[in-house]
Amino acid sequence: MAAIELRNVRKSFGMVDVIKGVDLEVRKGEFMVFVGPSGCGKSTLLRLISGLEDITSGDMLFDGKLVNALAPSKRGIAMVFQSYALYPHMTVYENMAFGLTLEKGKGKEEIRQRVEKAADMLQIRQYLDRLPKQLSGGQRQRVAIGRAITRDPKVFLFDEPLSNLDAALRVATRIEIAKLHESMDHVTMIYVTHDQVEAMTLADRICVLRDGYVEQVGTPMELYERPDSIFVAGFIGSPKMNFIAGDKAEKFGCKTLGIRGEHMDVSADGIWEGTVIHTENLGADSYVYLDMGQEEPIVVRLDGTATYQSGAVVKVSPQEERIHRFDADGKPIR
Repeated sequence: MAAIELRNVRKSFGMVDVIKGVDLEVRKGEFMVFVGPSGCGKSTLLRLISGLEDITSGDMLFDGKLVNALAPSKRGIAMVFQSYALYPHMTVYENMAFGLTLEKGKGKEEIRQRVEKAADMLQIRQYLDRLPKQLSGGQRQRVAIGRAITRDPKVFLFDEPLSNLDAALRVATRIEIAKLHESMDHVTMIYVTHDQVEAMTLADRICVLRDGYVEQVGTPMELYERPDSIFVAGFIGSPKMNFIAGDKAEKFGCKTLGIRGEHMDVSADGIWEGTVIHTENLGADSYVYLDMGQEEPIVVRLDGTATYQSGAVVKVSPQEERIHRFDADGKPIR
């Protein structure tokens, strides 16, 4: 495993600054997830760590050693992309073994053992003689992960590896990646995604990026319960946090009040009144969207099935111990 440190790392493409001074430490054996809106720089940052892109300025260290000028092949990294990047004319075995065949001193028996071990870990041993076109999308992604495993890297880099999969396959493959991390706890993993569930369920810590800067780093629950800015509060969690401004917020001593949908109660003596716009019944719970005169609808998350019809008037109250207060600059008032 390797500890990774970024010191004031910047990346520009011509006159366009993409990474604008990132300081970050990824601990040995940690599963770090990069999240953020499109264009925030998360994939670019991953490519800088891999060495596929050169740093414009700043320093990057692996285990305390400067690697700015070190080629990707010398960094001890393995990368899994959104596209599977498998050779269509090669079998699964040949795809997984290909990187090892290029390394000096690797005999056929050692290569076979590594490939079979990785295949067993990912439950794809029965597909070793097949071509990629004979596999499902989830199986192909596991082959791509297996190819990376065989190299025994110090650092695993994932760039939105599940984006091309349907919902069921995303869940199944996400579980495989979680199991992989548990079985390879000696490997540092960095994972880029825009998916909230992937970030919250896989990460030891999450790094939230915004416009080329690090907005906050912390465990999933630290970011969920104690966001350092109104941006993080609105980005982490699904559905996102409700924000209420104006008189309703000022009564609670803040410019903007944040409250998550599951922390709002419906009752006849509720302090706020809203008109039902739409109700989504998901079985185990329901989302009720209310017009309360804010810029966006307010979402109330309820257990079980909700029966509110569009146009109905509902009274709600925030659970006061769950309120997030933000000042005019979007910073939390603790």
